Amino acid sequence: MIALTTLLGAIVQVPGGSVQSIATGGGVNDNLFVVIAVSAIFYGTPLLLAALGEMLTERSGILNLGVEGEMLMGAVAAAWTAIHASGPGWLVVLQALLAAMVAGGLAALLHAVLVITFRVEQIVSGLAITILAGAAGLSSYLASTWDLASGPVPHRLELLDVGGLGSTPIVGPLLFSQNVLTYFSWALVVFLWWYLFRSRAGLHLRAVGESPATADAMGINVNRYRYVHTVVGGTLAGLGGAFFPLAIIPLWSDGVTGGRGWIALALVIFGFWRPDLILVGAYLFGAFSSLGLTLQARNVQVSPQLLDSLPYLMTIVVLVFVSTGWARRRLGAPAALGTAYEREER
Repeated sequence: MIALTTLLGAIVQVPGGSVQSIATGGGVNDNLFVVIAVSAIFYGTPLLLAALGEMLTERSGILNLGVEGEMLMGAVAAAWTAIHASGPGWLVVLQALLAAMVAGGLAALLHAVLVITFRVEQIVSGLAITILAGAAGLSSYLASTWDLASGPVPHRLELLDVGGLGSTPIVGPLLFSQNVLTYFSWALVVFLWWYLFRSRAGLHLRAVGESPATADAMGINVNRYRYVHTVVGGTLAGLGGAFFPLAIIPLWSDGVTGGRGWIALALVIFGFWRPDLILVGAYLFGAFSSLGLTLQARNVQVSPQLLDSLPYLMTIVVLVFVSTGWARRRLGAPAALGTAYEREER
């Protein structure tokens, strides 16, 4: 909480703020609604990346409850790399992002082997990965072994000033003063929308998620699609985890992702398994995540406990709503989601 308050101080110019500033340009850009919108994008970026990864995994028919664990593995890998890698800052950050993707992808590969090859129950496997890599598991052990909490992460994602337009009223801080990972997430939303709904591979992916037996009969390699998209989903979750030590929190703490992987899972449902709607949901949840600190910085007296709990309360509401068979059918969940597939011998 202290680190997040420090960060918000940089966003809204609270006295004592010391982390790199998120430029608003002053004047109209210091308006409360602009600040909330900027915070929504900032805090929503890791949610968006992780949720897009889970969307790909679920589109193939695989349910992965290990997103939180994959994000934590990505976070610890990014923090270690940013501290120990050498070279110019941009190169170190790039190496940290790649390390996070590899860590998240390896955790997802473990899940894929268990549920696709050995047909372990998908919920059990995903929960096991989150417990194994979680705040009291492997990520915490590695952080302690590598002494990541001894000092701040020296190389971080810098905010860009695209075309010198970062201080433009309203649109400047929203569109032209983000970091490279946020811009990457926007490009990824566009690409995944095209991939899912305009490409042959995306059509095959949706077929695998809806009816793997039918897809198999059409000559589509079901297991290959499931493996590839589960691992890619894990790399994106790891990338989302990297956002925390490289952008949000300068000092390592166990459980640094704060349960955001569970929110990402709910976002996939909230966005009807569509990348464009997941983006909207991620920024909505991002706004709720930062609302308490933003209002406190403006001396608005609202219970911080209530505001801090809003993202998680929304997550519970979404999950309860979609637990019914009616909602599952109406929301467009892949018909074979969570169902193992064993190819019949011919």
